[in-house]
Amino acid sequence: MRESGIVMHITSLPGPYGVGTMGKHAYAFVDFLKEAGQSCWQILPLTPTGYGDSPYQSCSTFAGNYYLIDLDTLIDEGLLEKADVEGIEWFRREDKADFGLLYNNRLKVLRRAYARFTGGEAFDTFCRDNKAWLPDFAMYMALKDYYKGKAWYQWADGLKFRAEASLAWARENLGDEIRFHSFVQFLFFRQWTALRAYANGSGIKIIGDVPIYVPLDSVDVWSNPGLFQLDENLDPIDVAGCPPDCFSEDGQLWGNPLYAWEKHAATDFAWWMSRMAAAGKLYDIVRLDHFRGFEAYWAVPFGNKTARIGKWVKGPAMAFIDALKKHLPDLKIIAEDLGFLTPEVLEMLEKSGYPGMKVLQFGFDAKAPSDYVPYNHVPNSVCYTSTHDSHTAAQWLQETDEETLDYATAYMGLNEEEGLTWGIIRTAMASVSNLCMAQFQDYLELGEEGRMNCPGILSDCNWTWRAKYGTMTHALAKRIHRLTVIYGRNATQYTALRQEAAGTASAD
Repeated sequence: MRESGIVMHITSLPGPYGVGTMGKHAYAFVDFLKEAGQSCWQILPLTPTGYGDSPYQSCSTFAGNYYLIDLDTLIDEGLLEKADVEGIEWFRREDKADFGLLYNNRLKVLRRAYARFTGGEAFDTFCRDNKAWLPDFAMYMALKDYYKGKAWYQWADGLKFRAEASLAWARENLGDEIRFHSFVQFLFFRQWTALRAYANGSGIKIIGDVPIYVPLDSVDVWSNPGLFQLDENLDPIDVAGCPPDCFSEDGQLWGNPLYAWEKHAATDFAWWMSRMAAAGKLYDIVRLDHFRGFEAYWAVPFGNKTARIGKWVKGPAMAFIDALKKHLPDLKIIAEDLGFLTPEVLEMLEKSGYPGMKVLQFGFDAKAPSDYVPYNHVPNSVCYTSTHDSHTAAQWLQETDEETLDYATAYMGLNEEEGLTWGIIRTAMASVSNLCMAQFQDYLELGEEGRMNCPGILSDCNWTWRAKYGTMTHALAKRIHRLTVIYGRNATQYTALRQEAAGTASAD
């Protein structure tokens, strides 16, 4: 079945409180998707943002990002009053999220909601249902507050090494703070469950992201140190990265601790299965980040300043995939198969049966054939106009070399009358890939100002883009809808179009 959708992270939605939330603008975006004939909404990880404000550097693989909790909904529920959110500087620009302001202000307001919270059966049930991860996460957050933001490996040794007496002290002395962070997660998951149900009821599936790695300063590493490549002092031995390539002469030093894959394998990947099962409860389809890292990963000795010095180390490969298929047979997965793809990675992708990604702008190097050019696409794939880590379509057109642009223009029939960016979208829609995804920025024809992230560069431009009010117009939805129907990505309406065309031909 051919389908299409739009990539738009929740933080990028408009709204009055400095960042997009799970409130009325999220529901309005679902309505926009439905009007535009789309069937998928792809978002970035919903977990708390971390270093560099990145959703791919989260302190928890299970918790939700409290920035996304909608404050107006809490006002409607009586947990907040309008005065609680007034007089606070939420943003400096409406089209950019200011994570510094959010960090300073969001929890203060949520504490006001907590002061009015009386508990109840729903909260108790939530805590019981999530006892596998919530107590550790809530304690971790309470201890982070107690230590004024310091990383867990900078805490007192008893807490760093999780001595039971020290954990008991934390439960006794930080009990209310632990309960507060459980309450915040209760709010997040209550709002997300309602939003996802609305999307599904409107015929929209949610595609969510699971990053391959977690940061060192995370509850996942603190509570499960034996699952990572750490020494006796709990310092990393090697860390994750990407080797030097044509985009970066130093490579990319991500710095995440690497998995002790042999220990994961000994449990049939139990921690990963729990993580993926949780993702399956959040999303309808899971995009598995850095898929090639499961076949082999670039290991950089801890302490290096760049990723130049490193080595490829074999990962679990098909053993991990087989465990996924055995334990979570109904989980729908998209493999983020970008990067340096060896024959072994391609074989793993083929054996997995998962659709890979075809990023259209990667396909038009005039000097070398590419798997990303549309005539090499296969149905079991997802065609993207651009991604959160790449140029927007318009930016790519502006910055690519003349020879590549000439080839792309000729291949896609780009012209000013249609709009160059719309020509790229049309080509993606026409691809044989079963699923076509375009960033909302591409539909808005935004250039560099709409880029979501520049990998390997710390910048306040990363992750901060927000759509302006009034961009989700009926005219835009109608134009997207037309392309969707023409290229058979809305099955019901495509059938009606074919029948209408046949009827016209018969009348003639």
